[in-house]
Amino acid sequence: MPTIVMTPYMTRIDGALKKKAWAFIEKLSTGDDSPGLHIEPIKGSVDPRVRTGRVDQQFRAVLFKVQGTGPEAYYVLHGVWNHDEANAIAEKSRLSLNPVNGVLELVQEEVVPTVAKPASAPSVDAGPGAEAEAAPSSPILADRGITLEDLLDLGIDRPLAERAVSAISDDDLTAAADLATDRVIWQGVALLEIAAGASVDEVRASLDIDRTAPVADPESDDSMIQALERPASRIGFSVLDDDELRRAIEDQDFDTWRVFLHPEQRRYAQEHRNGAFRLSGGAGTGKTVVLVHRARMLARADPTARIVLTTYTRNLANALKADLLRLDPGITLASSPGAPGVHVTGVDAMVLSVLRSRGDAVAEDAEAVLGESTIEVGSRTDATAWKEAIDSVGADLPEETRTKSFLEGEYALVVLPTRIRTREEYWKVRRPGRGTKLDRARRSAVWAVIETYRRRARLAGSLDWDESAAVAAAGLNARGERLADHVLVDEGQDLTPTRWQFLRALVAPGPDDLFIAEDSQQRIYGRQVVLGRYGIQIVGRSRRLTLNYRTTAENLAFAVGVLLGADFVDMEDADAVSAGYRSARRGPAPILRGEADLRAELDTASGLVSGWLAGGAAPETVAVLVRDARVRDVVSRGLRDRGVRMREVDSGEPGSGMPVVMTMHRAKGTEFSNVLLFGVGQASLPSRAVLSGLPASERDDALLRERSLLYVAATRARDQLACTWSGPRSPLLPELAQSS
Repeated sequence: MPTIVMTPYMTRIDGALKKKAWAFIEKLSTGDDSPGLHIEPIKGSVDPRVRTGRVDQQFRAVLFKVQGTGPEAYYVLHGVWNHDEANAIAEKSRLSLNPVNGVLELVQEEVVPTVAKPASAPSVDAGPGAEAEAAPSSPILADRGITLEDLLDLGIDRPLAERAVSAISDDDLTAAADLATDRVIWQGVALLEIAAGASVDEVRASLDIDRTAPVADPESDDSMIQALERPASRIGFSVLDDDELRRAIEDQDFDTWRVFLHPEQRRYAQEHRNGAFRLSGGAGTGKTVVLVHRARMLARADPTARIVLTTYTRNLANALKADLLRLDPGITLASSPGAPGVHVTGVDAMVLSVLRSRGDAVAEDAEAVLGESTIEVGSRTDATAWKEAIDSVGADLPEETRTKSFLEGEYALVVLPTRIRTREEYWKVRRPGRGTKLDRARRSAVWAVIETYRRRARLAGSLDWDESAAVAAAGLNARGERLADHVLVDEGQDLTPTRWQFLRALVAPGPDDLFIAEDSQQRIYGRQVVLGRYGIQIVGRSRRLTLNYRTTAENLAFAVGVLLGADFVDMEDADAVSAGYRSARRGPAPILRGEADLRAELDTASGLVSGWLAGGAAPETVAVLVRDARVRDVVSRGLRDRGVRMREVDSGEPGSGMPVVMTMHRAKGTEFSNVLLFGVGQASLPSRAVLSGLPASERDDALLRERSLLYVAATRARDQLACTWSGPRSPLLPELAQSS
């Protein structure tokens, strides 16, 4: 039977035509002589391999027949078009090997326009007293030492390379990359990475392109079949089994991430590691895609393997499970940790499951961590417990430590992960990264509050979430019980130390044990954590993704602007940087509107949402994001009064058929075509409630989380991003974006 090769263009078939296309492919997969296919060569075409086939009376498929020396042919599916258009496309389409690097390419023969080099950059009117016109601009690649010969040596087609080296601005260079993507996908990706600041050698390594790779006979079909295995070829070509093909063709919401991966993403998803591995990257760079593909790879490699795929919140865990099932509906899902298959759940739900499985013996584990054993699994310590402990015995606390925030942090970052049970142990313990210095007397005062907090919780038989994770980890370690062979973690930046200790306890150290995806600049829940302090060694096993697949270059520039001026630290205690992030797409500039009062802001919001819907946006692709639940309710009522109905989303899936309004925290892990950030004024961001009463050491970290929250919210938009506020604008909004 013929082997079917998919290209991204085939995923763009619309509506009812999908079923007809699948019927055509089903027939083709049984043999190209099946009745009704009408596979025909095109006279006068630039490539003798090109064929068209009848999908129905009106539409024809364009495909390439690559025979090779094997008994069956390979058919590369290009797309489906109206009869005359299909013939015209077939005439000028060519399947060939790149003469420099042997990457398989599908090209339509046409002239690539070049960019004229202006004598100087346009002048800017700077007002009275301004100097003369700015000096002429020079090509930006020349300023970086990248020449035309460098691009040609990489394998970029000469017309595209000439356009790229002529670019005098980031926009020009990105436009050249966009044009390259439309022609040859891997070349567009290469130019985007160069635009993001990568050197030619770094791009060659990223795409796994070997400049010395010889191609014995570049014109032979056998060479083309072999080229399908090259990582850069697989950006645009994929050999699929029947089930995958059916989903790719028939699924109305098929996303190319299920099949076509960047070579770096594929490498991280498939390569085996000697130990724990950390994959970082900004919002939209595909970290979750890598995790989901890796989970499937591990499950296929060993059906008996116990795989845990987890994250911080229940909503994100549900999204992970949905993505995994979209990728592979036949994958085995495990109902609990320790069972074969992929167990997808939130960390806290898994902690609770482990604690309950221990029965009465969990008391022993609690005593090892807390010094006392009276607990009731599932009973949560009251939210007022810290305040009550401070009021009871906190009179001697130094002012900077007399807050719930400080004590929660001290307990979660120092006391619990180091298993401190007595005041004497607390006197001696190291407190790296805590900022506030404590001598013995101050430690004694802090311990008195912690001891009171513990005593009252034990009398109530309750545990807080960090205690629960610590107790579950202690039990697993005491018994030497490992419930997983592989643990994959998404959004790792939001996990606390004891949750990391629990995940470390789930799986024995060794090959492919822990795979962690995180972005420290998206940390909106927990405090900054250094993994090495909690038994997870990743030094030398960390990589970063930089190419954004979700949002446009304009929205990304705005979102990254939110982060500028702040110092972020990653999970290896090194600086986390946003430099080098680049988008694969362009779109409209963000809309920024400041209004005099809330009524006017609601009027503006109503106009924006109504305009998007009138312009053809599907309702469920439109979202309004706000700082907190109170504002969410105000916006929902205000827009309803103006004739715009919104679905308020708290937990669960956003649903379809209506625009949604949700908090910025809830929006984590989602994406929408059009996003309005409502209420991003000085009074809301940063949140006064969050910062109120915090000591300096805690305030700085809270400000970072507020900045990260706005960054997360801004990167939910695929196409159009808008921001509105009433009164003064938030100081966290980037200055580079002026209100319209």
